[in-house]
Amino acid sequence: MRRLAPNGLARAAVRFKPASFAGTFVALMTAALIVSACGILLETGARASVPPQRYAKAPVVAAADQYARLVTGSGDSRSESAYLLPDTARVDTALAARAARAPGAERAVPDFTFPVRRGDGALTGHGWGSHAFTGTALTSGTGPRTGEVVLGTAAARAARAGVGDTVTLETAAGRADFRVSGLATAGPGDTTGDATGWFADAQSPALAGHPGKADAIAVLAKDGADPDALAAGVRKALAGSGARVHTGDDRGAVEDRGLGYAKEMLTGLGGSFGGISAAVAVFTASGTVALSVAQRAREFALLRAIGATPRQIRRAVAAEALLVAPVAGLVGCLPGAALAHWWFGQLQDRGAVPDAVSLHVSWIPALVAVATGLLTALTAGWAAGRRPARTKPGQALTEASVERLRPGVIRTLLGLGALVGGGSLTVVAARSAGDDAANAALGVVMLFMLAVALLGPLVAWTCAQLLGLPLDRAGAEASLAAANSRANARRLASAITPIVLAIAFASTLVFMHTSESHVAAGQLRAGVTADHIVTDPAGLPGDAVERAARAPGVESAVSLLDTQVLVPVGSGADRWLQGTAAQGVSGSGAQLARVQDLDVRSGSLDRVGRGRIAVDRTLATSAKVRVGDRLPLYLPDGTRASPEVVAVYGRGIGLAAVTMDRASLAPHITSGFDSALLVRGGDARALAPLGRVTDASGYALERNMDRELNAWANYTMAAVLGGFAAVAAVNTLVMTVLDRRRELAVLRLVGSTRRQVLGMLRWEGLLVAVAGIVLGTAIAAATLIPMVRGLTGEAPYVPPLVYAAFTAGAVGLGLLATTLPARMALRR
Repeated sequence: MRRLAPNGLARAAVRFKPASFAGTFVALMTAALIVSACGILLETGARASVPPQRYAKAPVVAAADQYARLVTGSGDSRSESAYLLPDTARVDTALAARAARAPGAERAVPDFTFPVRRGDGALTGHGWGSHAFTGTALTSGTGPRTGEVVLGTAAARAARAGVGDTVTLETAAGRADFRVSGLATAGPGDTTGDATGWFADAQSPALAGHPGKADAIAVLAKDGADPDALAAGVRKALAGSGARVHTGDDRGAVEDRGLGYAKEMLTGLGGSFGGISAAVAVFTASGTVALSVAQRAREFALLRAIGATPRQIRRAVAAEALLVAPVAGLVGCLPGAALAHWWFGQLQDRGAVPDAVSLHVSWIPALVAVATGLLTALTAGWAAGRRPARTKPGQALTEASVERLRPGVIRTLLGLGALVGGGSLTVVAARSAGDDAANAALGVVMLFMLAVALLGPLVAWTCAQLLGLPLDRAGAEASLAAANSRANARRLASAITPIVLAIAFASTLVFMHTSESHVAAGQLRAGVTADHIVTDPAGLPGDAVERAARAPGVESAVSLLDTQVLVPVGSGADRWLQGTAAQGVSGSGAQLARVQDLDVRSGSLDRVGRGRIAVDRTLATSAKVRVGDRLPLYLPDGTRASPEVVAVYGRGIGLAAVTMDRASLAPHITSGFDSALLVRGGDARALAPLGRVTDASGYALERNMDRELNAWANYTMAAVLGGFAAVAAVNTLVMTVLDRRRELAVLRLVGSTRRQVLGMLRWEGLLVAVAGIVLGTAIAAATLIPMVRGLTGEAPYVPPLVYAAFTAGAVGLGLLATTLPARMALRR
């Protein structure tokens, strides 16, 4: 009876059925890899911080809230969501005096940072008062007064200026002459180095383009003052002002806005994508565990026939999970950490994550990954082992020899529910626009995948019936492959599901990006009608439009100031703020029409001006506005506005979704220098002194390069999910082939040649691959068509070579995963 002890049964099963448990081990290991990698990124995003550099010597920093807050619902369902602002929100400079009165405060310094142009070069401007906490020190001369500037050594050398000389500088306030009152060496807090100019604190807000506003207020402490007590005093002093008080590493977030974007990206990858990936990993691993248990139906039937109780069978299955799952989970966490390190490093290399942020690796993601794998194995094993455990001993051997096609009633009902739900969401997505369509489409792919898994045997049997018809006429090997597939639908379903998953998710992620990029590129090419486009990394001179207009042959010149605004979209409790590209134009609607064709559908661009904007039709649909309505939005610095919509146009994906006058936009962004100058007529050589001159195609290429990070992110996510699904598909196919060694041996005994057996398996592998491709493509199409139409108004764009690569990869994997293990089995 010791031989029937559950742990003994489990150890014996692992020892005598290594192929089955090797497949389970690989499935659980790859699931742990995905879960741990995404968990590490999620934890890093939640814990990310940047040590302060500029404010290192200021123990307390007061700054405006850098998030827009959207409240939805009411009562118990009331919730508040925060969205990072596209630009810096600022505080009143008068708050410095209030903060300075806090107990323990030595002084409070308003801080300013703004771009400055000097000829063809660029400087960073600061208020001179910041030297008190940055460590900047004069080497000669005195601090600046109004109309004066202190130059860093590098800036002075480039300007060939010394104390007492005059330099011409351009700021948001315009071009002006400044007397050099002193030269200085930048301290450790001035991270831009000596390419800096320091101006009088009284004049800096106007030069920055934000009169009466400061980026932040740095509060210096008296000797011996407690930083926590000082922070509490500053909070009390600034109560009601809306300013937030920061201490410790939180000060780093004030000076480095990249941290906020990095936290959003990392939590998005680790949370949203990680949640989908984890669900897919668990979903696939549970299928593999269930297949492993099902492959041993005869062994369980024999145990029942010789007297094993249902409880012993269930305990044996649970003990097997306890033996395999923890080890597989721990092993999977190692490559998971490596994947997280690589992913994080790539994000830093592409500038999406500041270099000062470090990857946070703790025991929490590993514990979650191991626990997830263990629960998956236990749940899947319990579900798969219920029937053999409940079967009466006299029926056990009989039922083990005949495959059941029909799934259980509960499983069938759930599968049909998922199928109906996916179809319903497809209709909802087709009737929606913008992000509403995208959100609904995500549910489509998940529900259809769930339906394929739950109704797997029925779906596989249907595929075998349909795809088997041409095989019946393709010779004995193909006919036998079709018959095998029809008779073993459950086995076929286990092999098809991972391929469906790989094709569906990879196609959705990749072709969603190719579709958006294709539409954006087409709109950009058609929308830019200017002959010349002038750009400069530091921004264009303030008088660029006037200088271009005076050039010989120029018919029209309009400057663009590119940024983003936040627009509330959705309805009811399901509302959110959507980041939307916006452009501020310097000329009239008629002038803009000469250099940019926005494809106006209703209204007129001539009315664009203060308090009046034009929007893209997709945004108008998402925000539920039309010409004449007011569109509530948040300007880049968080200022609320409700301009009137005076025109709706069709090329907002390639150009900008919001068009407004430059004067309304410039006071709400950090840099008041224009992003681009669109010129009709004239000669490129005459425009060269203004910046880099290119034509419409070159400008389109530059704009497309800006989408590189999104493309890389989508392709990486597709590679992670697709790679995992490919591993799961190969793993499942190898398990099924190795489990058929007895069947293959019988075929050899009745006279089949080795070549005929391998030919049969190749046809089976091809049938599996084709069925997976067809189903995966159908799910991807049901997802992409409404999603892309809602986002762009056009059909998905599928590059033929990319799709051919997907299908070729699926077919190749199917053939290799069946023939290679079969060759090994036939050698024995």
